[in-house]
Amino acid sequence: MPAKQVSAGKKRLQRNGKSNTATMPPVLMKKTQVVIKKLSATLGEPVLTYWNSTKGSICHNDVVGLYALLRKSGKLERLTVFIKSDGGSPQAALRMVNLLRRNVKHLTVLAPLECQSAATMLALGADQIFMGPLAHLSAVDTSLTHDLSPIDRDNDRVSVSNDELLRVIRLWTEHSKGVGGNPYEALYPYVHPLAIGAVDRSSALSTRICEEILSYHLEDRSKASEISGKLNSEYPSHSYPITLREAKRIGLNAHEMDDKVNAMLFELNEIYSEMGQSASTDFDERNSHDNSILNIMETGGQLIYFQLDKDWHYRAEERRWVALNDKSSWRKAEIKSGKVEISQLHVR
Repeated sequence: MPAKQVSAGKKRLQRNGKSNTATMPPVLMKKTQVVIKKLSATLGEPVLTYWNSTKGSICHNDVVGLYALLRKSGKLERLTVFIKSDGGSPQAALRMVNLLRRNVKHLTVLAPLECQSAATMLALGADQIFMGPLAHLSAVDTSLTHDLSPIDRDNDRVSVSNDELLRVIRLWTEHSKGVGGNPYEALYPYVHPLAIGAVDRSSALSTRICEEILSYHLEDRSKASEISGKLNSEYPSHSYPITLREAKRIGLNAHEMDDKVNAMLFELNEIYSEMGQSASTDFDERNSHDNSILNIMETGGQLIYFQLDKDWHYRAEERRWVALNDKSSWRKAEIKSGKVEISQLHVR
């Protein structure tokens, strides 16, 4: 596919023989590269950014995208990674840490904002974590959307967490007052037994992944197990914000971020937020098109991102939206002759 310049604007689409205009988000590599160069000079080492929009998440395709960046960098003595993410797949986080640690001897994570769930797992793979005033990690207990999970009012499967199930059992036991009975018998009409088993298995997997990630730089296995246990079971909410003070308290090698570095990261976040703005266009009440940029990774001279390119149609009889004509893909941005050129990055 020949490279072409892409900027903010409109994209012409054909729908039922009619031409429609869909919003396209901007690719602001010229601006981000200036900030990354300045940040790298301040830190004295290479910088890699990993940014998710509100629609994006950590996924297995990100591993291959990360490899595309690291492959050109080669083995590095030190690397700093800026992470901004609400989470995603724990398994993908483990694979990303494995890839980073195979290529980097000393890894540092910068967390100026949210670094939650699977992103917290990703941060655990660093030798040290620097957190800004608005930064927070989170608990990593796993919730699961199973094929047999309950259905909500919009006919979508809902996620079920192991903590929620254990709390139901505990409350049942505390308030039964010796009457007895099996709490699972009351649960089964609402949550399928196989879904309950899958959630329990997922929770054990989360603990194992945390311990494995920590082992890349933490030789004390008992400490790794203790930290994993706290992150998986000691918080009453999955989104409980673990600030710098508490991160230190649970045993993480966390430090206060320099104000100058924090300001540069906020500048980067603002530019990425403009790139990751909602780019969904409604054609009518049942049809729309989405061109939003979800995930962004960047180093000096290289930027890759995952962009949606698909139609959405509302099936009223099923009470749900379905995707059509999905051409979403990873894209690669390069600056050539002073212009940002975009080509497709083939990731499988």
